[in-house]
Amino acid sequence: MPRWKALPEELDPQVREFAGQLRRLIDRSGLSVAAVADSTGYSKTSWERYLNGRLLPPLRAVLALAEQTGAHPSHLTTLWELAERAWSRAEMRQDVTMEAIRVAQARAALGELEPDPAATDAPSEKTGKAAKAGKAEKSAASQKPETPAPHPGTAPLSQVPSSTDFPGWEAVAPAPQPAPAEGTSGRRYRTPMILVGAAGAVLVAVAGVLLLNPGAAPAKKEAVARTAPAPAPSVEPALPNGVRCTGDGCVGKDPEAMGCGGQHATTPSRGLAGRTLIEVRYSSVCHTAWARISRAARGDQATISAGGHRATARAERAGDAYTPMVSVSGDPARVAACGTTVAGLKGCSQPLPPTAAGAVGPSGAPSRTPR
Repeated sequence: MPRWKALPEELDPQVREFAGQLRRLIDRSGLSVAAVADSTGYSKTSWERYLNGRLLPPLRAVLALAEQTGAHPSHLTTLWELAERAWSRAEMRQDVTMEAIRVAQARAALGELEPDPAATDAPSEKTGKAAKAGKAEKSAASQKPETPAPHPGTAPLSQVPSSTDFPGWEAVAPAPQPAPAEGTSGRRYRTPMILVGAAGAVLVAVAGVLLLNPGAAPAKKEAVARTAPAPAPSVEPALPNGVRCTGDGCVGKDPEAMGCGGQHATTPSRGLAGRTLIEVRYSSVCHTAWARISRAARGDQATISAGGHRATARAERAGDAYTPMVSVSGDPARVAACGTTVAGLKGCSQPLPPTAAGAVGPSGAPSRTPR
């Protein structure tokens, strides 16, 4: 006859392994369950439950067994921790299962209290009781013929037996249900209908106003537009006296006639084509530039291009000449003017230091030409 009982089939593998390890320790030590109980301080009944997998032993009992059998405490503690986690998971699953069972039982108990509509459609064991109830109703009806029937909500219609269920009741018909009192259910259904009707009337009135007065919305928009502040007009900077144009408005015009030359002009670049001096004149007031040639022979010419515009001047007599204006939006030192003499010599202007721009004439003396 084996010493140990078979462990339960539903036992978790971790718990099964731990219980088997405890059994092997006791078998190797040669101790009985009673001796283990005496040496560890736990009862024999408790140890039988521990060893048969019906209860997880506490850690103190496991350490006491390890001390009595000479097993390594840390190894046994590791196995106990794994078994303890598995045992907790099993208890949690059992709690969920029991809770589901209790919920099902409670629903079933509540369901028995509710009336079963199908019970009135087929004959059952309550036929005798129903017949007695019918006789009682007959006697009550004969004694009190003018007693009003109860309110419709006091008893469900499914509980009233029909003549098809009981053939002997053909002469007995259920009493007609009286109409509900005007102050109860009629009033309860009348209030929502009044509210719905009022809301519909309001919607119809609003739609009529919009259809009969379609100009109200545009008029309101016009009023809002009138009240909105108008954007402030852009104010152009005032020009000095004698200056008559600026920017693109000066393109192709004479710088002297528009007042852009003279004191308003500087020379950002200068060059030579033979003996002919080529200059770029720039007006910061008019934001324009033009080419000027000095010491030119008849037929010498100069060309300037900037801002997508191009202008050329030809000397008609010995001396100097200048081109119409072109607009300049960036650095005037980047604007170049090039000249060609009648002898075929060519040259272009080069940027000057800022301190020398427009300060000297062709020979180093102050320029006599205001342009």
